[in-house]
Amino acid sequence: MPSSPRQFLLPASAALIDAALVLLFAAIGRDTHQRGESVFGLFDTAWPFLAGAAVGWLLARAWRAPLAAWPTGVVIWVCTVAGGMLLRLTSGHTAALAFIVVALITLAVFLLGYRLLWSLLLRLRRSARRS
Repeated sequence: MPSSPRQFLLPASAALIDAALVLLFAAIGRDTHQRGESVFGLFDTAWPFLAGAAVGWLLARAWRAPLAAWPTGVVIWVCTVAGGMLLRLTSGHTAALAFIVVALITLAVFLLGYRLLWSLLLRLRRSARRS
C-alpha cells in the first residue's frame, strides 16, 4: 500500500475515476431506458458494477499501477462486467445478451480508454523530452 500522501493520491484518483465512469455507465443506461433520475435508482443500477470493480481492484492490486491498461485495467474491466452481471442476476435483475455486449463495450471504452490515453500522453511527453 502507498506509504506517503503523494503515493496515495494516484491510486485514490484512479479509483474515483473508475467509480465515476461506472456511475456514468449506469446513468446513461437508465436515461436510455427512461428510468428516471432518482439517486436510489442510479445506485440500484450501479452497485453490482461498483462491487465488481472493487473486486477487480483487489485482484489486480491496482494500487501498484492504477493507470496501467494491462493487466490492471483489463482485470478491473472484466471483474466489473462479470461481477456486475452475476450480482444483477442474483439480486433478481435481468442480464440480456444485448445488455452484456453493451456493458462489455462501454465499460471497456471507459475503464481502458482513459488508461490507454494516459499511456499515450506519457509516451508523447517522453519523446518530446528526448527531442
